[in-house]
Amino acid sequence: MKKRWTALALAAAGLIAASGAAMADVNVGVTISATGPAASLGIPQKNTIALMPHTIAGEKINYIVLDDASDTTQGVTNTRKLISENNVDIILGSSTTPVSLAMIDIVAEAKTPMISVAASAKIVEPVDAKRHWVFKTPQNDIMMSLAIVEHMANNGVKTVGFIGFSDAYGEGWAQEFAKAAALKKINIVASERYARTDTSVTGQALKIKAANPDAVLIAGSGTPAALPQTALKKIGYAGKYYQTHGVANNDFLRVGGKDVEGTILPAGPVLVADQLPATNQVKASALAYVHAYEKAYGKGSVSTFGAHGWDAGVLMTAAVPVALKKAKPGTPEFRVALRDAIEGLKEVPGAHGIFTMSPTDHLGLDQRARVMVTIQNGKWKYIGND
Repeated sequence: MKKRWTALALAAAGLIAASGAAMADVNVGVTISATGPAASLGIPQKNTIALMPHTIAGEKINYIVLDDASDTTQGVTNTRKLISENNVDIILGSSTTPVSLAMIDIVAEAKTPMISVAASAKIVEPVDAKRHWVFKTPQNDIMMSLAIVEHMANNGVKTVGFIGFSDAYGEGWAQEFAKAAALKKINIVASERYARTDTSVTGQALKIKAANPDAVLIAGSGTPAALPQTALKKIGYAGKYYQTHGVANNDFLRVGGKDVEGTILPAGPVLVADQLPATNQVKASALAYVHAYEKAYGKGSVSTFGAHGWDAGVLMTAAVPVALKKAKPGTPEFRVALRDAIEGLKEVPGAHGIFTMSPTDHLGLDQRARVMVTIQNGKWKYIGND
């Protein structure tokens, strides 16, 4: 009998050990907009997840990927599911500002770190009790606004018309661009809004043309950002066209066609990585992503939105080994340690820039994370750093 109980005890110990090994895996929850209006952002991000490491510091990494369909309610549902059912150690996503903002309360309540791949500074600013748990990888609107305004001022633009999404992305850009424009005494003579799902913006375009600005800034992202430019071209507006870094992918070129020729915008270095001078400090890390993505998905397939996802993975990969020294995956202590490790990262090279986080800066990018580009013959062309 004693031998029988000894055998059973050993078997039970083996099961516990096996269970412990499984629980030691790092579970990564991902919610991105692979369908819906923001699909041109989410699809390359979903593709990029497949390129991320499946082992870090000897620990297996499991990715649970869900589609939020560009919808805030679904994004919240996904986040709750990943935390409560999948016991994830970290959340990556979502692709858009509205969805990411809606996720903040959930991750803060669960004390689970989150790295957003959406743009608005409101996702991480100010770093309050809730945003203590939240980081992001895309460049802030003010950084890109300053680059646009600098280019406008250097090219004789005195007046500008603005049209942006009627959501947090558009409003964030309206606020930041107004601040930047005031610094160079550029007058915003028209300001319009439209929904991501709109199929016509003729009324807004006519109002902007009537104001006769020297240039127009369109604050949209993905393929819906081509709509105002097409409408303005159709009614004969002949001024300069600027877009935000939210359009920096090939789907925008395809949808916009000849109507977006000559467009000027700020973008992350990865968009024109092969055109950057050898002295550019981000060129090597940007090219590393380009080569990895194009090897998997084909020449010319890379996009800046996928690169934001890649950078989220870069930050996670750098932080996990630090957190593992303090706690075991699957525990509250590990999630705290992982959050702290991300906040402590210094000079980490990504596809879009060099990241240095701090307790008051949960983006960690500087001016090395932006370049100016234009669209020439249906392709992106590097034109400088400001």
